[in-house]
Amino acid sequence: MAVRATRFIVWGVALLIVAALVYALQPQPLEADFVTIDTGPLRVTLDEEGETRVRDRFMVSAPLAGRVLRIELEPGDPVTANETILATFLPVDPTLLDARTRAEIEARVRAAESAVGRAEVERDRAQTESEFADSDLERYQHLDASELISKEQLDAVRLRARTAAETLRSADFAVSNARYELEVAQASLLQAQGGGSGGQTITLRSPIDGVVLQRLRESEAIVPPGEPLMEIADPAQLEIVSDYLSTDAVRIRRGQSVLIEQWGGDRTLAGRVRRVESFGFTKISALGVEEQRVNVVIDFEDVREAWEALGDGYRVEVRVVTWDEGDVLKVPTSSLFRDGDVWAVYAVTLNTATLTQVEIGQRNGLEAQIVSGLSAGDQVIAYPSDAIADGVEVVARD
Repeated sequence: MAVRATRFIVWGVALLIVAALVYALQPQPLEADFVTIDTGPLRVTLDEEGETRVRDRFMVSAPLAGRVLRIELEPGDPVTANETILATFLPVDPTLLDARTRAEIEARVRAAESAVGRAEVERDRAQTESEFADSDLERYQHLDASELISKEQLDAVRLRARTAAETLRSADFAVSNARYELEVAQASLLQAQGGGSGGQTITLRSPIDGVVLQRLRESEAIVPPGEPLMEIADPAQLEIVSDYLSTDAVRIRRGQSVLIEQWGGDRTLAGRVRRVESFGFTKISALGVEEQRVNVVIDFEDVREAWEALGDGYRVEVRVVTWDEGDVLKVPTSSLFRDGDVWAVYAVTLNTATLTQVEIGQRNGLEAQIVSGLSAGDQVIAYPSDAIADGVEVVARD
């Protein structure tokens, strides 16, 4: 009996070993991450770094040779048009001028007078266009209230009105600058004809309302004519310029919405493309590769209080929205791979990976639109590895 019992034990252990070997040699289901596809919003953007800049800046220079007194204004100080004194001069005694030099100075005065007239004509034209754009916007707003036009049409008219208003403001700056240049030319002519300064001073006043951007000279010194002294601008006229690859710039259109991020604030700012420049330039990337770049100019859509902490030359990140839909069938781009010349995914059917070819539409870095091949509620493998193939048994990873 003892021998028989021992034999049964040996046979039992052998069967257990065989069963364990058979189980170990059987293929085990592969663990994978499953994701259930569904409909939802999908936004496609072109992302790039950008830099803020003031739209109209003015370089204040010495109108004539002389001693400039110490400039007390500092960067960031506000200035008022025709009131704030930017710099004070003690002109040097004029040198003897020949007929040609005197004629050049007089011609410079006449040219400055013509520039003032031309700037005033451009301002009148810009004012007429701005008034027409405002009336056009008012008419379209009435049509929108009656639901007779699309939102895109209203946005386009609103953009034209805003652009016309900015053009008018820029024209006003051009008139102020032209008048300033005329005063400088007249001061040069006055010095040449006055026979000496007589101890009188010449003051330079701000041509615009704004702030001091840079103070290029601070201490009292003798300066030649045309010496840069300071740079001023209106900080409310801030825009963003971002250089895109030319292959991306061709997909950007005027009026497209922009998301402004990584600017230092606690929320994303709204912007809109105002202009895509038609001139490209070569830029060397960080990897030493030559790239063709195109500047894209962007306006802020938010009120100034939202971005007033930004100044000239600040870094931001911009995302131009090229496509945006609120209800599309989509999958993670990580689940997609190429199967020959088409896109494919591994769909999960009864814990089995099934190679499924799909047609995709728009996509961004995270998600892609599914045009055909899948339906809402289907499961796919989010990160298919080389071990997964058609017909392989899979199990969801814990």
